[in-house]
Amino acid sequence: MRRREFIAFAGSTAAAWPLAARAQQRSLPLVGILDQAGLFGAQPEVYRAFRQGLKEAGFVEGENVAFEYRSAEGLLDRLHVLAADLVRQRVAVIAAPSQAAALMAKAATATIPIVFNAGEDPIKLGLVASLARPEGNLTGINFLVVELAAKRLELLLELAPGARRLAVLVDPQGGGGTASAVRELEAAARSMQLQIQIHNASTNREIDAAFVAIARERPDALVVAAGPFITSRRVQLSLLAGRLGVPAIYANRLLVEAGGLISYGASLTDAIRQMAVYTGRIINGAKPGDLPVVQSSTYELVINAQTARILGLAVPPSLLARADEVIE
Repeated sequence: MRRREFIAFAGSTAAAWPLAARAQQRSLPLVGILDQAGLFGAQPEVYRAFRQGLKEAGFVEGENVAFEYRSAEGLLDRLHVLAADLVRQRVAVIAAPSQAAALMAKAATATIPIVFNAGEDPIKLGLVASLARPEGNLTGINFLVVELAAKRLELLLELAPGARRLAVLVDPQGGGGTASAVRELEAAARSMQLQIQIHNASTNREIDAAFVAIARERPDALVVAAGPFITSRRVQLSLLAGRLGVPAIYANRLLVEAGGLISYGASLTDAIRQMAVYTGRIINGAKPGDLPVVQSSTYELVINAQTARILGLAVPPSLLARADEVIE
């Protein structure tokens, strides 16, 4: 994101803003963004998707809506402080683009509307009472991360049919869906007669240590589970996976754009756009309890052909034909 764009986006937190600009912003409805991984600041397409969704609902940043942006930069223990700060700012809506952020926002307020993007069943997480009628002050998007674990293993085996021993990297502090994601992977691996070894990492050093252990085990392939911290460390992960020299599959296309091999999952940008549409509808007067939880409907299979060549992998033509994007 260009620097001046991001300053405009997160300007409410910048002390250098002129008083007149701050006063003008305060006259507009405030959208609080509780960003666990810092994606809005690091990924221009995520920011653009959010603005596009608001525009579809009739809102343009700086004209009739303003943002209060808070990023935990991948640190889960900062979320509750940032959520409480947004509540003190009296924002009109809190947009929580991860389930951990949504849970922290819910703990911080029972009155301010919250729009979430959750990777697991939001009923199981305790975010809503019902998908059709959420009740309370929350609604949002079910990003369907956990439910696609088996499909990712199938795609990985299609790319590397001889793989039987898999390493799995997860962030145990990634939020409410981590344990469910591991269970789904374990069940899918058993049904496919695969052996998996789980490795946990919640810090940069733990990622490095996990890859040292993975290299000792010499697995046939690697599965990197979804999570805000995982996504925020995508460059580090793609480099380490490349050095490992085995096929790796991810849940998020951002990791493939950073050099990873293959990803399959719901479109993050589309989910963020949908979240922003709901945010705008709530500013316009809709009650979150009356807005049904939306399930992601756009899925992406992305393959990095350059990484495949570096690894010496021949991507099957059938897989290439099904890919939504092949990065050369």
